[in-house]
Amino acid sequence: MEILTKILSVAAAGAMVFSTALEEAAPQHNAEGTLFLVNRQYTVSDAYEPELREAQVYGSVREMRPEAAAALEEMFAACKEETGKELESVSGYRSYGKQNNIYHRKLTSVKGNVAKAQEYVAPPGASEHHLGLAMDLGQRSKAALTASFGETETGKWVRENCWRFGYILRYGEEWEDITGYKFEPWHFRYVGKELAKEIHDANVPFETWLAEYRVRVLKEILARETQNP
Repeated sequence: MEILTKILSVAAAGAMVFSTALEEAAPQHNAEGTLFLVNRQYTVSDAYEPELREAQVYGSVREMRPEAAAALEEMFAACKEETGKELESVSGYRSYGKQNNIYHRKLTSVKGNVAKAQEYVAPPGASEHHLGLAMDLGQRSKAALTASFGETETGKWVRENCWRFGYILRYGEEWEDITGYKFEPWHFRYVGKELAKEIHDANVPFETWLAEYRVRVLKEILARETQNP
């Protein structure tokens, strides 16, 4: 019995190490993490509901995950202090049902052309807004969700400084063939302050950076396990 207990203990410890290693190497599958990947390939179900709070900033649809909301508040304050102009929240968290309504309205407006509808609007389950980690931004008192936001003083400031607050520009103009979406200078995604600068400096789509990050982490895990068999 004592030998069996030891064997089971060793097996459990090994399984725990293996499980932890998988979590480290596949952060895009961790729904509680800030690197959770959602796009047309990786989707969430209609049952997915993150913890949310309302960001205390100017604008509408301000609900986000607590850490993203806190960082958004910091970014709004810094933008006003450094540019003298104010950002506006336009669209944060969206439920599966709300995204479904938005998508089908868009589909109707383009006469059922799915490819055209999906240039800017994700199907339900495929939107980063489901995560509570994405926010569409505008400049206060200006038209929102247009390419012109990228040319405003606040639009330029956010693109260059969002990493300081844990955010990245998600859909760059030169990344359309990888992200599958047209350029959205208003859509920013929270990934956490620890990695945001690295992603910003790499100047690649989140999908590309994440694939490279996984390879790096796997190599680190293998090296660690080799040194500590």
